[in-house]
Amino acid sequence: MPGIILVGTQWGDEGKGKATDLIGTKIDYVARFNGGNNAGHTVVVGNESYALHLLPSGILSPNVIPVIGNGVVIDPEVLFEEVDALEARGVDCSRLLVSDAAHIIAPYHRTLDKVTERFLGKSKIGTTGRGIGPTYADKINRVGIRVHDLFNEKHLRDKVEASLHQKNEILVKIYNRRPVLVDEVTEELLKLGQRLQPYVANTSLVLENALQEGKTVLFEGGQATMLDVDHGTYPFVTSSNPTAGGACTGTGVGPTRINRVIGVAKAYVTRVGAGPFPTELFDEQGEWLRKQGHEFGVTTGRPRRCGWFDAVVARYATRINGLSDIVLTKLDVLTGLKEIPICVAYDVELADGSHKRFDEMPTDQALFNNAKPIYETMPGWTEDISQIHNFEDLPENTQAYVKRLESLSRCRISAIGTGPQRDHIISIHSLID
Repeated sequence: MPGIILVGTQWGDEGKGKATDLIGTKIDYVARFNGGNNAGHTVVVGNESYALHLLPSGILSPNVIPVIGNGVVIDPEVLFEEVDALEARGVDCSRLLVSDAAHIIAPYHRTLDKVTERFLGKSKIGTTGRGIGPTYADKINRVGIRVHDLFNEKHLRDKVEASLHQKNEILVKIYNRRPVLVDEVTEELLKLGQRLQPYVANTSLVLENALQEGKTVLFEGGQATMLDVDHGTYPFVTSSNPTAGGACTGTGVGPTRINRVIGVAKAYVTRVGAGPFPTELFDEQGEWLRKQGHEFGVTTGRPRRCGWFDAVVARYATRINGLSDIVLTKLDVLTGLKEIPICVAYDVELADGSHKRFDEMPTDQALFNNAKPIYETMPGWTEDISQIHNFEDLPENTQAYVKRLESLSRCRISAIGTGPQRDHIISIHSLID
């Protein structure tokens, strides 16, 4: 019963889509377990590039069943736009399964997300404004709308009315906006439900049966470890659990079904949105990484903040997720650098003005916000590595850099991305046994 979890180990955009595609021909199901269309990843197949947001990357493999689990929040309009765009390019999306227990992003969630972020001013979180946070808030407040609610008009209307009772007070009296009409929202959601219904299933049961039959299931997380609402750089986080534990709650599959946890790490680090980022570069080197790595958000188009590899974050991700393997991506971006710094620890100024070295992640976010990187430097390389397929054929300095990251991360590096194409990969250890 091979259940494999795939998670990001930094702040997202590590290349999880490429890692999924790497083992996609060997798996039977890909199940997305958290987040919404605030996430995005790019998968390159031949000369074709696909930007995915809600759909699991397994949608591009014709023999894989893609699943959207109960832990995902779904904007049906965005889902249909993505399905239509892929089918226009010849990708069959009829295999898609959507959990009947997943929560729905309604129009008023998007409205609240945008006006609240503007209201926060300098204290804003950096949300994408797509309604993700308000939808998860409704889920926790027990006034959310789930997929199966879209198929019962009276039940749906009652739920919309209950959800809008307080929200309209907030929109009108605090944000000076018009109230949202219950009938309009209900009618819109009912229409969206009609199209969504053919994809809907009890995906928890589907996945359990698949595992019992010996099928291989890949559990795919959106965002990444440092954006986890419990374990990330709170409050500058997403509203769900992108860490390995979220795979079980987000799909309804028990932890004893999991055999391997694969983490994806970029050979440097990027972040989109606000929040602390110890190794962030504000000089020409940061701009160089951004241009070389084409570091702009798949979903938002926002330029990503760039910095050197953070081994403290990597060790933390290994521990929090229980990683068995790391896929290191975008190693080729570093080609041409004479020296490559690696953050091995933090120097943190304490409240009394003294300084303390942290080799592990501070749990106090005030301390993390004051963390300054302690670097060691590795020699770089100038050789093109994109066409190399064996680790031993890499330049010596490249091999040394990878081995040092492996040692500092306390987890074996099993695959290396050496370029944007599907075959720009070096496999060191099998990701699926």
